[in-house]
Amino acid sequence: MIRFPSILRMAFSFTVMLMLVQCTGGPELKKPNIIVILADDLGWADVGYNGAEYYETPNLDRLASQGMVLSRFYPSAANCSPSRACLMTGMYSPRHSVYLPQGFSRGGEVSSMRWKTPARDQDSSFFTFPVSINTVDPSFVSLAEMLKGAGYVSARLGKWHIGDDNQGFDVNSSNGIPRFTSNRGGEEGRFYDDTAVAERLTDAAMDFIGENRDRPFFLYLSHWEVHTPMRARRDRIGYYEKKLESTDGVYNPVYAAEVEQVDLSLGRIMNRLEELGLARNTLLIFTSDNGGLSGLTNNAPLRAGKGSFYEGGIRVPCVIRWPDVIREGRVSDFPVSGIDFMPSFAEITGAELPASQPVDGISLLPLLRGEALEEDRTLFFHFPLYLGGSRGISFLPAYDSGELMWRAVPSTTVMKGPWKLIYYYEYDSYELFNLEKDISEQHDLSQLETKVAEELLGEIRKWCSQVEAPIPVVPNEILSGN
Repeated sequence: MIRFPSILRMAFSFTVMLMLVQCTGGPELKKPNIIVILADDLGWADVGYNGAEYYETPNLDRLASQGMVLSRFYPSAANCSPSRACLMTGMYSPRHSVYLPQGFSRGGEVSSMRWKTPARDQDSSFFTFPVSINTVDPSFVSLAEMLKGAGYVSARLGKWHIGDDNQGFDVNSSNGIPRFTSNRGGEEGRFYDDTAVAERLTDAAMDFIGENRDRPFFLYLSHWEVHTPMRARRDRIGYYEKKLESTDGVYNPVYAAEVEQVDLSLGRIMNRLEELGLARNTLLIFTSDNGGLSGLTNNAPLRAGKGSFYEGGIRVPCVIRWPDVIREGRVSDFPVSGIDFMPSFAEITGAELPASQPVDGISLLPLLRGEALEEDRTLFFHFPLYLGGSRGISFLPAYDSGELMWRAVPSTTVMKGPWKLIYYYEYDSYELFNLEKDISEQHDLSQLETKVAEELLGEIRKWCSQVEAPIPVVPNEILSGN
C-alpha cells in the first residue's frame, strides 16, 4: 500500500472536493440576511461621508468605508409614503397611486392650480383620477411576501405609512412601539416627538436579530427621525448648541441631535451583527426616504429639498455593506432607485419575483460584485398633484401670478446618463440639466441641447403610456383668467 505524506493527502482531498464542486455546481451557499435601515427626511448632505462636519455620523461613515456608497441613490419619490410604497413593491408610483402622504394636493392655493387634481374640500369635478391615501393595495406582493417564499422570516419596526395591511411581515411594531403582533396590521401612531423611540425600536431589532441568528431574516427598521416636529434629549441638544458657537453656517442643534440618534442606532445594529458573527453574511443597507426639508437643513450643493423633484428632494444618502460580496471603500455614481430593491433581493436570495404585478427595477447584484451595468439607464418620477410650501421652501411659481408657491406641480421627470429633464404640465415647459457637470441644477440647457431634450421627451411620452400615468387635463375654472 502506497502511503502519501499528509500534505499530499490534504492536497488530493482538496482537489477531489474542488472537482465535485465544479461538477455539481457546489454546495448551496447560506442565504444572506437582509437589513434595510431607513431614516426619515435625512438629506444627502447631512452625513459625514458627504462632507457634513456639524452633523456627526461616525457609524454611517464607518459603514461607508466598509461597503459601497451609492452617490446617486433615488428612493423613487420626493415624499415618504410614495417612496416607501415604491421600495416595498418594486413599482413606480403610477402603479400603486401613492403620490403624497395625505393623498391629495395640498398647500398653496387651490385657486392658483391650473388643473383640477384631487384636493380636499373640493367637489367631485376635482377628482379626475384616482389616488391612494397612504395605502398600498394588499393584493400587491411586498418584499416580505416575496422573501417568505425563499425561507425568510421578516420584521418591520417603526414608521410604516403605507396602510393597515401588514404585507406579509411575520412581526411588526404596531403603532410604532415594539409590541410584536403576528400577521396583522393595526392603526399606526405617530412617534415623531418621542425622544426614546429610536432606542426602543433598536432594542427590538437587536432582539429579532438574536432570535433569528440561525435562519435567514429580513429586517426593515424605519426610523421616525429626523422628521418634524423635532425632539431630542436635552444633553445632546446642548452639545450641538455648544458646537454651533464655533461653527460657521446656520444649523439646527435639535436636528443634529436627531441625526446622531439615527447614527447611534445604526452603530448598535452593526455591533450586534459582529457579536453574533453575522456581519459577513448580512446585506446591510442604510438610506433615507426623501431629501432633507429645506429651511430645516441645507441640502447644498443639491438644489431645493423634500417635496421637490430637483436633486435636493430626491437624492439621498445610501450605503450598502455585504462583506462576502462588496469590496470595501467603493463608490458608485450609477443611478439607483428604491424600486431596485425587489429584483435585487430576488436574485440575491433565489426568491421568485411576483408574477401578479410588474417590477420596474433592475437587479443591483452585478453592481455590488463590481461588474458594469448599462451606462444610460433611464429612471422616471411622476407627480400629478400640487404640493405647496411656506416661505423659503417653495421653489416653483403659481401659474397665474408667478409668485413662488409650490414645491412641486404636476410633472414627469426622466434621467438618462448624465441628463435630467423635468417636464411641467403646469407650464407646458421643461428644464434640462447635465448632472455630471451641474449637480446643483443651476444651468437649464433645454434651449441649447434640443436633440437631447427631444429624446428625453419621447422617453417620457412612451413611459407615461406604458405605466398609465395620470396627467391632469381638466382646466380649473377657479383659476383667475380661465
